[in-house]
Amino acid sequence: MRITIERSNLLKSLNHVHRVVERRNTIPILSNILLRAEGQNLDMKATDLDLEVTEATPANVEQAGATTVPAHLLYDIVRKLPDGSEVLLATSTDGGSMTVQSGRSKFSLQCLPESDFPDLTAGTFSHTFKLKATDLKMLIDRTQFAISTEETRYYLNGIFFHTIESKGDLKLRAVATDGHRLARADVNAPSGSEGMPGIIIPRKTVGELQKLVDVPDAIVTVEVSDAKIRLSIGSIVMTSKLIDGTFPDYQRVIPANNDKEMRVDCTTFAQAVDRVSTISSERGRAVKLAISDGQLLLTVNNPDSGSATEEVAVGYDTDSMEIGFNAKYLLDITAQLSGDEAIFLLADAGSPTLIRDTTGDDALYVLMPMRV
Repeated sequence: MRITIERSNLLKSLNHVHRVVERRNTIPILSNILLRAEGQNLDMKATDLDLEVTEATPANVEQAGATTVPAHLLYDIVRKLPDGSEVLLATSTDGGSMTVQSGRSKFSLQCLPESDFPDLTAGTFSHTFKLKATDLKMLIDRTQFAISTEETRYYLNGIFFHTIESKGDLKLRAVATDGHRLARADVNAPSGSEGMPGIIIPRKTVGELQKLVDVPDAIVTVEVSDAKIRLSIGSIVMTSKLIDGTFPDYQRVIPANNDKEMRVDCTTFAQAVDRVSTISSERGRAVKLAISDGQLLLTVNNPDSGSATEEVAVGYDTDSMEIGFNAKYLLDITAQLSGDEAIFLLADAGSPTLIRDTTGDDALYVLMPMRV
């Protein structure tokens, strides 16, 4: 294999692909990235056996061929090369090493044979549909913060995507929960998604996908089966295994009869919570909300360091009540709201609270209270 390629093109593709590779690997080939030169392109592939990312980038191919080299090492080398430079990649005659040359810099990397590189065979996909990257980004951004990190409840370690009838329209819905809070977001279901299986996309895949959908006007082709998902964005193709588990019936934890409504300016509220929580203990982080007619009093008490209070004007004209929440969870949710106001629908101090945006009902959040 012998090719020359622009450093910027090589770096951009490596940036998309190399992140999949775990830095510590017991299987040497999984530390490597597969490079295949043919036609006018250099194809790159990386995998951790659960997630695979491939990307094609234009290159001047003098001699076709394929090899695998350490992913993070190649990325670090290319990252440190000067802007605007050309990079020569050439394998030795025995295939045991690859030269990376640019200007006066020359590196030699150890190769492993491409025949050892695993292929995440996708099988057949039952449903295919196209989705705007902005819609997919919205679904992920609004829900991914609520993904559970508790490995024992592995079926909560991802985002649950499914189609559902809502107010007479078919929606593509994303849901994530860690048992303390729940995030739900909808977009109109694209043609072809009807009847797709409910799937749980793992946290790592969600994180990689979030970086790839940052392209305005892009269209994502989504292919789904019971066990895998494949997403294609331009020249990037991501294939991932799904979490093999049953997502809980989230509908029953969304309160339907919370009749006490509080409206508060989102930015003012978030800043006030952030200020008073400075004094809270890291472990508890509880903030008490005392709500009365037109006023909210935020209080934090920490036996070790003192107390803090702050008043915020709110729209509220029902019975006075007090309720406690984890300050971090409140800040995570308010960070997702795009409207000026946050709407809190409350029942009592021991029941879940519903939080939604004023800009429509495409997203809602459920938060469990804390004892304070």
